[in-house]
Amino acid sequence: MSHNKQFTLYSHVGGPNGWKVAFLLEELGLTYETKFLNFQAGEHKSPEFTSKYNPNGRIPVLVDHHNNDYTIWESDAILLYLADKYDTEKKFSVTEEGDRYHLIQWLFFQASGQGPYFGQVFWFQHFHPEKLPSAIDRYKNEVRRVLGVLESVLSKQEWLVGGKYTIADMSFVTWNNGAFNAMFKDDADFDPEKEYPSVAKWHNAIVSRPAIKKTLETRAQLMASK
Repeated sequence: MSHNKQFTLYSHVGGPNGWKVAFLLEELGLTYETKFLNFQAGEHKSPEFTSKYNPNGRIPVLVDHHNNDYTIWESDAILLYLADKYDTEKKFSVTEEGDRYHLIQWLFFQASGQGPYFGQVFWFQHFHPEKLPSAIDRYKNEVRRVLGVLESVLSKQEWLVGGKYTIADMSFVTWNNGAFNAMFKDDADFDPEKEYPSVAKWHNAIVSRPAIKKTLETRAQLMASK
């Protein structure tokens, strides 16, 4: 460890998932150093990284230097680890057993239903070697479907679980930012404020929190300097 902070976070400037972890670290006031990997150079696939940190060759990875360099990967697993171990007042988690399983349910939905499909939109829009409008449309429709699921719940309640802001809500922010600000920029008929008013209200409430706002501003500065 080349710093005296509690955690090392392995992340990527442009990737959404590492920033989810930074949100919670900031909310909890925990100290951390972020190491941004160079994907073009294949740092996330290097033998050193895959053997020592993540055999799946992905980010984020968190190393807890106050817990014998305990290492954990997968963003939502990291959120659970931090909440269980360091959110002792349950500010961003829940106390009731039933609520806890619902919190995990939403983290699973984010990891399986939101992230992969939203990510496919970006892939086919920007990185796939040929333009496939049918693929882009398929995944955009799935984004709309997921936003519809969230709208159906948030139209009836302010937060996803436990009647409070938790890591479940936090986990959706970065990919929703992508949907609202980038994925549909060429779709004149896409208006999240009108189509998904409860989701938009919920999202805006989260991104206005000081810790979230600070982290997103840091990301924007790094993206601008690339």
